[in-house]
Amino acid sequence: MMTACVSPNSLPADETIALGAVPRDLPLAEMEADLRVRRGTPGFHLTNLALFSAGFSTFALIYCVQPLMPVFSQEFGITPAQSSLALSATTGLLAFAMLIASSLSEIVGRKPVMIVSLLASSLLMMACTFVESWHQLVFLRALAGITFSGLPAVAMAYVGEEMHPDSVGLAMGLYIGGSGLGGLGGRTIVGVLTDFVSWRSGLFAVGLVGVVCALILWQTLPASRNFKRSAPSLKALASSFAGHLRDGRQRALLLQGFLLLGSFVCVYNYTGYRLMEAPFSLSQGAVSLIFGVYIVGIFSSAYIGDLGSRLGRGPVLCGSMALMLGGVLLTLVPELPIIIAGMAILTFGFFGAHSVASSWVGANARHAKAQASSLYLFAYYLGSSAIGALGGVFWLHGAWPGVVTLLAGLLLVGLVVAGWLAWSGASHRQMAPET
Repeated sequence: MMTACVSPNSLPADETIALGAVPRDLPLAEMEADLRVRRGTPGFHLTNLALFSAGFSTFALIYCVQPLMPVFSQEFGITPAQSSLALSATTGLLAFAMLIASSLSEIVGRKPVMIVSLLASSLLMMACTFVESWHQLVFLRALAGITFSGLPAVAMAYVGEEMHPDSVGLAMGLYIGGSGLGGLGGRTIVGVLTDFVSWRSGLFAVGLVGVVCALILWQTLPASRNFKRSAPSLKALASSFAGHLRDGRQRALLLQGFLLLGSFVCVYNYTGYRLMEAPFSLSQGAVSLIFGVYIVGIFSSAYIGDLGSRLGRGPVLCGSMALMLGGVLLTLVPELPIIIAGMAILTFGFFGAHSVASSWVGANARHAKAQASSLYLFAYYLGSSAIGALGGVFWLHGAWPGVVTLLAGLLLVGLVVAGWLAWSGASHRQMAPET
C-alpha cells in the first residue's frame, strides 16, 4: 500500500518557517503531528520574538500606573484605595472582557484579535495623558481593560495550539518573561520621566512603546497552523465554558490564578507608599528603580516553566508558592536591602508559579483552549482588582504589617491549593499520561 507524502518544499514560505525543521517525505499523518513548533527551530525563535514583544507591552501598559499611585493621590486629592482604581479598573474589566474576546478568537482567529487588542490599548494609554480629571483617567483605564482583553488569553491559547508539548513550558515561560520585563520597563520609564518631566509624558512614552510592539507582533507572529475555526453559537460557547468549570483541577487552577496575581499586585501597589514615607523617604524615580527586581521574573518564568515540564508541575508549583510566602514575610524587616530581597524572592516565585499554572491550564483543557485560558486569566485579573483594592483597606488600618497579614493568609491558601493540584496531578498520571 502506498502512503501519501507531503514535501515541505511544496508549502508556502511562511508555513515552512512555522514548521521549523521538518524531515522530508514524512507520511501525511506524521507531517501533521509535526506542525507544532519545537524549540531550536526558526519557527520557535520567530514565534517567541512576537510573543515576547506582546507580553512586554501588555504588562508595561497595564502596570505602568502602579508607581504613580502616590502621585495620583497628591495631584487629585484621593486616598490610596481610590488611587488603586487606576489599576483595578483596568484589570477588573479585563477579567470579564476576556471571556468574550477569547470566544471571538475561536471564530475569527488568534492573530487578528491580538494585534487589534494591543494597538487599541496603546492608543488609549496615549490618550490618558490629556485627561483633566481623575474620573476621566479612570474611565480611559477602564476602557483599556476592555481593549486589552484580546491579548493575554488568546496568546496563551496560541502557545498551547502551535507549540509542541515538549516546548510549551519554555515558550510560555518566555512569553511571561516578556511580561516581567515589560512590568519593569513600564514602571521605570514612567518613574524616571515623572521625576524629570511629568507623569503624563511617562504614560505617553509607554503608549508609544506599545504601538511599536504591536507592529512587531503583526510582522513576526506566524499565522496559526493548528487553529480550527468555530461557527458562531452562543449555546456552544456556553456549553464549552461549563465543560471547563466542571473540571475540578481547572477550578483549582482558577483559584490559584486569583491568589497569585492578587497577592503580587498588592505588594507592589503599597510598597511605593511605604518607601516614599519616613524612614525611607525615597523619590518616585528611586522607588521605580527598586521595582527593577522584576528582572528576576524574566529568568524565573522561563526556567521554572521549563522545570515544571521536566520535573512535574505540581511540586514546582508548590515550591514557587512557598517562595512567594517567604518573600512577603521577609518584607516585614524594616531594612531597605532586606525589603528589596524579599520583593525579589516574591517576584521570582510569582513568575515561576504563573508560568507553571498557566501552561497547566492549557495542557489540562481538552477543548477550546482559548476559553480555558480566558477563565484562568479571568480569575487572575479579578484577583488583581479585588485583592489590590482590599490591600488599601489593610494599609489604611494596619500599615505594612496589615498588608502582610492579608497576603500571608492568602498565600497559605494558595500553598494548600498547589498541594492538592500536585496530589491530583500525581493521581491522574497513574491513570493516564498528562498531556
